[in-house]
Amino acid sequence: MKKQKPSHRKTGRKPLTGEATVAAGAPNTASNRPAATDKPPGQAIGAQGGAVVEHLRAGLRTPAFRLAFFIFLAGVLIVAASLVIPHEFAFFELGYLFTLSIYDLVLAMLGLSVDIGMAPARGQILAITLAFLGVVAPMLLFFDPIFHAILQSPLGHELFLIAPIAVMLSGLVLWLPAGARRIAAPIAAAVVGFSFSLFIGLDDFGIGIKEFALSAVIGALWILLVPGLMLRPFRGAWLTIPARIIGSWLMVIAVIVTVSLYVPFSPDAPPLPDPSLPDGGATLDAPALPPLDPAIEDGLIEAPDDFSGDVPDGGIPAPELGDNPLLGGRGSNQQP
Repeated sequence: MKKQKPSHRKTGRKPLTGEATVAAGAPNTASNRPAATDKPPGQAIGAQGGAVVEHLRAGLRTPAFRLAFFIFLAGVLIVAASLVIPHEFAFFELGYLFTLSIYDLVLAMLGLSVDIGMAPARGQILAITLAFLGVVAPMLLFFDPIFHAILQSPLGHELFLIAPIAVMLSGLVLWLPAGARRIAAPIAAAVVGFSFSLFIGLDDFGIGIKEFALSAVIGALWILLVPGLMLRPFRGAWLTIPARIIGSWLMVIAVIVTVSLYVPFSPDAPPLPDPSLPDGGATLDAPALPPLDPAIEDGLIEAPDDFSGDVPDGGIPAPELGDNPLLGGRGSNQQP
C-alpha cells in the first residue's frame, strides 16, 4: 500500500504556519496570543496618571523650583508686611506697591512669565529679560527728553493704547508655536517695558526719585521671572492648552481695557434730558453747574463774574482734566 503524498506537492503551496494558520481558521496558539506585558485600558490610564504624579514630585524636588519658590514667598511676605504693619511708607516700599497696582501690566508680565516657563532654552529667558530692561533703563534714565519727544510725535495722541496693546501682545505670544515665540516674546517684553516705564515716569511725583523707580523695576522683574522659573521644572506638551487659555483671557482683558478708555467717566455730570418728559426732563433739583466754593456760599468772599480768571486766595482751583496721556487725555500744557 502506497503512502499518500503531502497535498502541498500536488497544489504547489506550502503548509500554513503562524499568522497564516490563524487566518485559515486554525486554533489559536501561544505564538499569536497577546503578549503578557499588555495591560487593559484602565490599568494603562492608571500607569499614565502615576507617571504624571511622579513627574510633578520630581519637579518639586529640583533645586531650581525650591529657589524660585523661596524668592516668591519672600516677595509675598514683604508685600504683606508693608500692607499689614501700620507705618509710614518709604519711597522704596511705594515703588513695588505701585508696580502691583498697575493690574493690566501685571497681567501682561504674568503672560510673559508663562512663556518663560515654556521656553525650551535659557537663552530665550535671557532675551525676554534683556528686551524688557533694555527699554526700561534708558526710558527712566532720560525720561524727560524722551517723553517730550514722544508727545511731539503722532504717538503722543495715542499713549493710552500702549498698556492694552502690551496685554494683547502678551496673550498673543502664548498662542504662537515655539519657533515664533522666540521672536515674538522679546518684542512683547519690549512693549510691556515701554508702557511700564511710562507709568513710572509719570507717577514718580515729578522729581525722579531713584528709590521709587528702582523698587518698581525690581517688583516688575519679580512678577516677570519668578512664576516662570517655578513653572520650568514641569514644562512639557501639557502646558500648551493651559497657556492658550491664559492667552485668550489676556486678549479679552485687553479689549475690555481698551473699550473702558473710550467710555467717558464723569460721575458728577447731570443726567441726560429725556424728551418724553415735560421740559425735556429738566428739574430744578438737577445741578447744572459744579458746586461753588464753600467760602462763596458762606458769604466770606464775593463770587467772581466768571470762572475764566485766576482763582481767589483760599479758593478751590478747577480740576484740570486729561493731563495724563496714559488715561486717554493729553498733556496739561499741550494744546488740543
